[in-house]
Amino acid sequence: MHAQHPDALQLSLVETLGEDCVSLDASVADAHAGDWSDAPRVRPRMTLFPRTPADVASALRVLAKHRQPVVVQGGLTGLAGGATPQAGEVALSLARVNAIESFDRIGGTLTVQAGVPLEQLQTFVEAEEWFFPLDLGARGTCQIGGNAATNAGGNRVIRFGTMRDRILGLEVALPDGTVLSMMNRVTKNTTGIDLKQLFIGSEGSLGVITRLVLKLEPKPSAANTALCAVASFEDATRLLKYLRARLASLSSFELMWQDFMSAAMDIAQLKAPFDERFPVYVLVETLGESYDDDRLALEQSLERMLEEGVVQDVIIAQTIDHAKQLWAYRETVGELLSKLKPHAAFDIGIPMDRMERFVDDARSSLSERFPQQTHLFFGHLGDGNLHLLSGPYADASNLLEVEELIYAAVSEAEGCISAEHGVGVIKEPFLHYSRSEPEIELMNKLKALLDPTGMLNAGRVFKQRAACT
Repeated sequence: MHAQHPDALQLSLVETLGEDCVSLDASVADAHAGDWSDAPRVRPRMTLFPRTPADVASALRVLAKHRQPVVVQGGLTGLAGGATPQAGEVALSLARVNAIESFDRIGGTLTVQAGVPLEQLQTFVEAEEWFFPLDLGARGTCQIGGNAATNAGGNRVIRFGTMRDRILGLEVALPDGTVLSMMNRVTKNTTGIDLKQLFIGSEGSLGVITRLVLKLEPKPSAANTALCAVASFEDATRLLKYLRARLASLSSFELMWQDFMSAAMDIAQLKAPFDERFPVYVLVETLGESYDDDRLALEQSLERMLEEGVVQDVIIAQTIDHAKQLWAYRETVGELLSKLKPHAAFDIGIPMDRMERFVDDARSSLSERFPQQTHLFFGHLGDGNLHLLSGPYADASNLLEVEELIYAAVSEAEGCISAEHGVGVIKEPFLHYSRSEPEIELMNKLKALLDPTGMLNAGRVFKQRAACT
C-alpha cells in the first residue's frame, strides 16, 4: 500500500484520527516492527498514533468495521513477542496517549493514561512525597498500560505485590470501539464482578487499556541495601524467612546463583564482591522512614544470620552510590540478553519448596545436552519467580528443544511458564504446560465474546487467529 493510493481503511482512519496520526512511513514501520523479544520482526501495514483514549476507541471502531487485524504497542520492551506485528496487522501505538490526568494527594491515587512511561510516573509522584513501588529495568521506556496488560512484577513484589495490586480502576476500549469505564478510586468496592481483573494480565487480547487509577504509597525516606553470600539455596530460604519476620521494611530479595554472578562480572567488568566465590548471592533492600533505625535492624539481623552460619559473608552499602554498585550485578540482565542471542529466556514461577531441585535438575540437563552454551539462573526469591537465560543457539530447533525441556519440567514442578513477562506469541505454544484444557477453553470463549472476529492481538496467549484483509 502506498500513500499516493490510499485505500478505504487508510482514508477512514485519517478522517477519524487526523493525517498526522496515521503513518505509512517505512522508517516508522521499521521502528514498530518488533519488541525486545526474538520474535521475527514484521513491518506493520500502517502505524497509528492516537492522541487520546477516545481516539483509541475510535480507531478500533474503524478497524473493526474493516475487519482489520491490529496489534497494540506500548513501550516495545516486552520479551514474549506480544507487541511484534504479525503479517498484515496494523500497529496501534499508545505513545501519545500519555497524560497524567489527576492526582489525589490526600488519598494517594493517580489517574493516568496508558502511554505514560513508568519512570516518568515514578518521578512525578516522588516529587509530591508519594511513591509508586513497581520497578523494572525497562522503567525508562516501558509504559504503564503495558505494565498492566502483562501484570508486571519487578523487584519489589515481595512487599508491594504485582501491578494488579496497584490498580484501583481501569478504562478499556473493547475491540468494537466500546468504551468500558471501570475507573474506581476506592480500595473497598464490592459492587458485583470486578471486571477490570479480566484485562489486567490479558496482554491486550480482550481490550486496550487506555486509562488507569493507581494506588500509591507514602514515599520512603530511607533505603538500605546489602549483598549476602550464602552456601546454599536452603540457606537463602532461611535468610528470607528470618528477614521477613523481623524487617517490616524489606522490599527486595533478589537471588543470583554463582553462574549468573560470574557472567555479570565479566560482561560489565565488575569486581568480585567477596574474596572468595559462593554458590548463591542474595541482594537485600529495605525501604522505610528512618535510615538509622532500618540500617540498625538490618545490621543486627544479618549479624545474627552470620553467627548462625546462614550467611557466609555480607556487604552493607555505605552510600547511595555504593548501593548502586551492589545492584549493578543484578542489573546486567539487559547486556547478558544481548550477548547470548539467539537465546532462550525463561521467566517462570516455581513453588519455593521445589525450586532448588528444579534449578539443579535444569542446570544438569542443559549442561549435558548443550555443553557449549551458557546457562544462567537468577530471580526474585520472595515471590517464586525464577529467571533462566540460556544461549546462544544458532539452530532454531535447539531453541525449541530447550523450551520443551524447561516447560515440561515447570509443569512437573507445578509451576507456571510465565511469572511476569507474559505469554505473547513466543510462549503461546506452551500454554498447556501451565493451564488445563478447560481453562484454555474458557479463555477462548471470553476472547470470542469480546472479540468475535479475532482482530485484536490475534495469536497472543490464545490460539485463535484472525484472517488478514
